Amino acid sequence: MTTPAEKAPAYSVAGTAFPAPPLAAGLYVVSTPIGNLRDITIRALETLAAADVVYCEDTRMSARLLDHYGIRTPRKPLHEHNERARVDAILEDLARGARIALISDAGTPLLSDPGFPLVRAAREAGLPMFAVPGPSALLAALAVAGLPTDAFAFVGFLPAKAGARAHALAALKSRAETLVFYESPRRLGPTLAAMTEVFGDGREAAVALELTKRFERLSRGTLGELAPRFADAETKGEAVILVAGAGEAEPASAEDWQAALAAALDGQPLRAAVDAVTEQFGLKRKEVYDAALALKAKKS
Repeated sequence: MTTPAEKAPAYSVAGTAFPAPPLAAGLYVVSTPIGNLRDITIRALETLAAADVVYCEDTRMSARLLDHYGIRTPRKPLHEHNERARVDAILEDLARGARIALISDAGTPLLSDPGFPLVRAAREAGLPMFAVPGPSALLAALAVAGLPTDAFAFVGFLPAKAGARAHALAALKSRAETLVFYESPRRLGPTLAAMTEVFGDGREAAVALELTKRFERLSRGTLGELAPRFADAETKGEAVILVAGAGEAEPASAEDWQAALAAALDGQPLRAAVDAVTEQFGLKRKEVYDAALALKAKKS
């Protein structure tokens, strides 16, 4: 016969069981380890144990964590293919006073992981929500990369197709803050090569792999050094790529941009040459246009 004590929510650490305090009704967005299971917080364990249900990105992946800590809370899948269809039912449960935990396969939900439609809908419905913070590959990599942390932008995954990826990178080229990307192991080499092409081979960067795991490693250098290093390398798990922001560009000398303009005029129509030099050197178009007219006049 099952006793009341055995029915009480609990979790286990190193064979010792601990009771989980009751939870208030609401949606709990819970961060989970990105590799090392010991990175779980006590509050996360209590929340997962005391919840009525845990919504998981992949119940099979989450089973490793939950079983490791003896958490028997019912689990249901919530991933990119079903989350929008399940939102209304989850909101109804929350409105009735349910205590629901949301986790992803690793790290903090919503950061390149499922969960945003549910959190947005719960917010719009005025339902209670709680963050249970913890591990994040984004912050873990940023903390050890040795790149500026006073301002950074999390980009997440770039487009898989080369053209769209190059276009996305071009839009980020002049950003001054540290840029943080996630990337799959099979696209790591091509992505670093594309970054080198767009940002230049001298831009400082870092690649973090297997964070918090046994074979964790961090490679630092310029994009020109890192791209060939990972061109044919076989890596496991998602990578975090960090790229230094664009530095303050020194103003181009009149001699430099006028020489570039003269070269451009030799092979392009006036308008195209002016546009190219204006963009390349960050100049005022009228100044470049007037210089182009003067050069044309000299040749005539």
